[in-house]
This record gives sequence, structure tokens and C-alpha cells, in this order.
Amino acid sequence: LEDLFNSNNKKLKIANLRYFNPVGAHMSGLIGENPNSKPTNLFPIISNVAKRETEYLSIFGNDWPTKDGTCIRDYIHVMDLADAHLAALDYLKNNDERVLLSVNIGTGQGTSVLEIVNIFSEINKISVPYVFASRRKGDEAELIADNSLAINLLDWYPRRGISEMCLDTWRWINSF
Repeated sequence: LEDLFNSNNKKLKIANLRYFNPVGAHMSGLIGENPNSKPTNLFPIISNVAKRETEYLSIFGNDWPTKDGTCIRDYIHVMDLADAHLAALDYLKNNDERVLLSVNIGTGQGTSVLEIVNIFSEINKISVPYVFASRRKGDEAELIADNSLAINLLDWYPRRGISEMCLDTWRWINSF
């Protein structure tokens, strides 16, 4: 992007949005994530376990230096992500100068894998069996977005929480 931005095009405007774990679906239940191959993201796997298409969820590590021993990640609702795209487009449109914008799009809050499983189960009144497996090479204990630039520059705020992500995901999964 830097090379492209440094070209002779004086009107070039670029927004690079770095997503942190997008999940959920449109609240209508009409559109959502449906992987073509074996899912590797947490929410599609939890959904497969809840629908009994998969026997259990493997949680990679229960000995991380976190409150419950499982990894902590920043999950962002896909509709908040859509709002972030609109805010970025507005920013580009309303800025007369060349722009190279790179911002993190996340909630700025972390939720552990075990918390996700428990919230998903409670909100949707469904069990999600799980087992603990060995840590995966390359995983980090905690990855949380610093979304302050998106908030300050784009006037964008995530509005939906983990409960909505769990509800909307389950509504979507049960729509087909």
C-alpha cells in the first residue's frame, strides 16, 4: 500500500481496515457465514457442535496466563464491521487530501474461548460439548484490538456485544 500511495496519483484515498475476529450474522437470519470447507474459526465450529454435526469443540490450551486458562480474543459483530466500512467511506469522501488510513476494527475488549462457549450455550439454550487439547504453535494468550483510532478518526463505535453475536449466529445457522 505504501508504494501505491507514494505513486503520482495525487487524489488517491485508501482505507485499510484490520478486522479482529468477525462473527455473527445479519439479525434477520437471512445472511451469515457458511464456510465451504471445514471451518477453522471458533463460531462456525461452535455452531457445528451445537447442531450435533461435530461431536465436540477442541479448545487449544487451558493453561494460558488468562483468567480461565483459555485464549482471549477480540470478537466483532459483522454488522459493526459493516458500519466501520461505511464510516471509512465517509471519511475518505469528506477528506480532500490524499489519505492512507489503517485502523483496527474490533471492540477493544477480550473474551476467552471458554466464556464464548458458556455465553453461546446460555443465550441459545443449547449445550456445546468441549474438550481441552494441546496449545497450538504460534497462538498468543491474548489478542485485543486497539480501536482508538477508528473511534477518534472515523467516529465509529462497536454497538453489539457477545450476546448479540451468539444470538445472530445461531439464528443464521438455524435458518437453513
